[in-house]
Parts: sequence; structure tokens; C-alpha cells
Amino acid sequence: MAELQPYDKLPALSSAVLLLVGSDGGLQQRLAEAILREKKNFKINIHLATSLPLPPERDHLRPRIDLVAFMIDIKSKYSLKNVEASLAYVDDSFFLGKVCFLVAGVGRVNYCSIEMNAIRNLGEVYCSPVLFCELEVEGSQVATAQRLLRMLEICAGHVPGVSALSFSSLMRNCADD
Repeated sequence: MAELQPYDKLPALSSAVLLLVGSDGGLQQRLAEAILREKKNFKINIHLATSLPLPPERDHLRPRIDLVAFMIDIKSKYSLKNVEASLAYVDDSFFLGKVCFLVAGVGRVNYCSIEMNAIRNLGEVYCSPVLFCELEVEGSQVATAQRLLRMLEICAGHVPGVSALSFSSLMRNCADD
């Protein structure tokens, strides 16, 4: 199966493409709708996938992906296993600032079935930021959508002077403090 590659296609002007990968389609859909409701000055395409690899038959029609957000539901061990299995189909150069891990359900720590250290280690091993959120709460959903939208804008190259790699590095350094 083919790996997902960040630079195999030319970028489209004034647009950005986000790929949400996760086993919970409902959470993906809610987050995608929240992102699309936000004000932005570029066109955004959001693709949803339960896992990688993506089907190769439509590869020639698929646009260049600017950011991959792997969604992990904290109450589902399957979602973590799904993300771990999908990571094998992502080219190494994506991990230079074009990948993040989004951990949903952090407000329900009582129902947590995933070790937080396992999630943090995933971010460290793949040199990618880990964002914790609660997508069931409207305010947190909007804040998460705004944060992902800003990351996408940077990853797509729409912010002069800031690269995806420098932004990712800054986010990891802030999380270490």
C-alpha cells in the first residue's frame, strides 16, 4: 500500500486541505462542521478517514494534504490502536510539522481507558503536537476548531514567515514547559 506523501502534488492557491483520521465518525463530523463554520480567508477542504491507507483508486483526484490530524477518543482503546496502525502509512516527511494528535474526551477522565503517558509518548516519538480537547462541549469544540484552523493555515503556507516545522517545534517546546 502507498504511503501518504506531503509534497507529491502541487498546492492549490488560497486553499488548504485537512485530513481527519479516527475511528469515531461522529466526532470527526462535528469537528469538521465546527471548522467550516469559522471565519477564514482561504478555501478549506476537509477529508474524513477512519484509517489509513487511503484507497489508491482515487489518488489522482485527491488534492495535496496540508495537515493530518489523528483523532483519539480517550474512552476507546480501539481508537488508539487504529491511529497507531495508520501511522505506518504516513511518509516520514509529514512528521516535520504536518501531523498532530487530537485527543477527545478529556473532560471524562472517569471513563478513560487509555493511559495518558501512552498518548504523550506517541507525540514524542512522532515529534508531533498533542492537543487535548472535549468535543462534546460547544465552547471547547469552537476553540479546538479555531486552533486546528490556525495550524492548517500555517501548514498550507498562508502565514508569511512561519513554517509548519517551526510552528510544530514551538508547540512542542511550549508543552514541555
